[in-house]
Formats: sequence, C-alpha cells, structure tokens
Amino acid sequence: MVILIRGAEVFAPEPLGVCDILVEGSRIAYLGETDSHTVAQLPDSTVIDATGLTAVPGFIDPHVHIIGGGGEGGYATRTPEIDVADIIRAGVTTVVGCLGTDSITRSHRGLIAKARGLEEEGITTFVYTGSYQLPARTVTGSVADDIVLIDKVIGAGEIAISERRSFQPTIEELADVVSQCHVGGLLSGKAGVTHFHTGSHPTRLSPLHRLLDDYPIAPPAVYATHITRDVELIAEAVGLAAKGAYVDMTAGTSTVESVKAFAEFGGSLDRLTLSSDANGSLPKFDAHGRLTELTVADQSTLFEQVWACADTSGLSLSQVLSFVTSNTADALKLPRKGRIRPGSDADLLFVDEEHSVQHGFAMGRPTISGGELLVRSTFDQRPR
Repeated sequence: MVILIRGAEVFAPEPLGVCDILVEGSRIAYLGETDSHTVAQLPDSTVIDATGLTAVPGFIDPHVHIIGGGGEGGYATRTPEIDVADIIRAGVTTVVGCLGTDSITRSHRGLIAKARGLEEEGITTFVYTGSYQLPARTVTGSVADDIVLIDKVIGAGEIAISERRSFQPTIEELADVVSQCHVGGLLSGKAGVTHFHTGSHPTRLSPLHRLLDDYPIAPPAVYATHITRDVELIAEAVGLAAKGAYVDMTAGTSTVESVKAFAEFGGSLDRLTLSSDANGSLPKFDAHGRLTELTVADQSTLFEQVWACADTSGLSLSQVLSFVTSNTADALKLPRKGRIRPGSDADLLFVDEEHSVQHGFAMGRPTISGGELLVRSTFDQRPR
C-alpha cells in the first residue's frame, strides 16, 4: 500500500513546517515536498489532503494494564481487559503491557496472548515480565531468560517500592533484577529496563537513588513511574533523571501542574515520559491501609493531558510531544518508533485545531479516517 498525505504541518516531534509524507507499506518512505508530477508517478497510491492539520507521531504508552489490573477490593474489583478501539481513539499506536498487584490470578501467558491479539488487531505491543513482587514471577523462571527468549518481553515491571502493596524488596534484590534486565537487554538487543511503581511512602525514590549510588547500575536501565503523587516525589524524580534514569508521570488531573513543577525544578525534559496506566485500578486507602475508593484509569486521559500540557504548561508542542513519542522510544530502545522520518514505522496522527484525530495510521495501516474509527476489536458487534 502506498499512501501520500499532503500539506500537514509536521511535528516529528521537532517542528518541520508543512511537509508531505509518503508511506510505503509499514514505513515512512519520504518526508518533504511533492508536486503534481510526483503524484502522477504514483498511480496506485491513495492521496490524502491534510491541509490545516498537524501531523505528529503516534503515541507510545509505556504502562498499560492490557489484561486489566486491580483486585485490591476483592475479586469483584478486578478491572477489565482493554479494547483496541480505546487505544486507537486515544492516539496510541504502541503499548507496553504490564501486571500490577495481582500476578496470582493474572499471568504473563495471558499478558503475552493479549499483546499478540492487540497486534493482530492493528497496534504494536510489548510487555514487561514480573509484577509488583520480588522475587519476580516470570514465564521461564528467570527475568533475563524471559527478555532474551520471548520476543514481546522488553524488561521487567512494574516492581513496587515505597508502597504497602510492595513485597518490600531489599536494595540487593533490586540490584539483582535490574542487572538481570540489563544483561538480558544486552544479549537480545532490547531495552532491558526495569519499570518501578513508586508509592506514597516517605521513602519515595530513595531505594532507586541508593541503587544508582551504591551499585554499578546503568542509569537508563532504571525507569520509575507514578512520580506525581506529591511535590517532594517530583523533586526526587528530577534528581533521578539527572543521574541518567528515565521517569514517568501517570496522566491525570494534575499532569499540567506536575509537568510545570518538573521543569521549574530543572528536570531533564529528555528523560521524562507520560503514560496512561490504562485499565489499571486507581485505589485510595486510609491511614490504616483500608481501601476507601477504587476507579479505573482511562486510556483517553493520556491524549487529553498531552494537549492540555501543550496549551497551558508553558512548554512548546514539540517538548510535550516528546514525552509520548521520542523520549519513550529512547527509553524503550525502539528506534523506528516515536519519530516522523524516513525509515521509521508509519505510526501517524493528523490532528485538527480542536485536538481531534482526523486521520490515523499504525504501521501504515489506516486506523482513523475523517475522524471515524476504522479498527474495532474482533468481538465488537456494532455495525461497521
């Protein structure tokens, strides 16, 4: 399939001005200016007029509970699996699936199967091995082996620290899992990152700071999420990023203020990413650890907060887009993702002035056209 999209203002995520984008198969073949002669040489192509639209890379969401999460309030509070349509509507073209608190009634085999199913339905997927607990639950019996031998596995996570639901790992246990991930990544050419769930306990990120200070750990192998629980945690995340680690904010109502705080504290913006925590539970506990409220994270929040940050955070659109495109691609070592350039995967969004996706592509496959969703899950029975 050859598709030529003409006349959009391109943020790749850096601003490139008005460009035409030629897609051949699953890749971007050309980026620049075309004329009528060029178009005439593409008789079997589809030409889309994107004049007045903004072209951005498809979003990468590094933290999604694709088979659901939760369960902290009992069996009836286990959250549902995600639907591919919800992912596509939110402008996301690549997801990383993870287990959270519950790696007992949910398994990595189910996680990998769901990831493969989502990819068959049209998006790119990866997963983390492990869960909140250490020693890590895995498929093969080894974190390093899972990364090397299972194509979908790119790291471990989300491993919980500073949290009542954590299994309270020692620094030595953290060093062991991060080292396993790192070596597994080296042997397989993958990211080999360890994705850490950070809780609200006053220890905050101190275990990860100790890990980098006291052990020969490669800083980019450490990737901390949920860093927006309080201002002190954001400040600690700034310090962690300064050491070379990646840090991730969970999109929510405080995202704009959190991004502003990170920037005002002098945070390295090229080490910051945003994620949705989609289909994971958002529990609240009282001082005695009793569950008081439980809601479910929505994939669409990520898309909404990206544009909210672009409009009101004081950062440029290019800077904000990097949090869900190029930065995430770098953190996860996905060289063909997160950028609009020749040779990259054709994961593209064309957005209007109202921040609505008018055209979308995932690996060159049209997912949205004229604002209408083209891809639905296998069991979606609505008329097409």
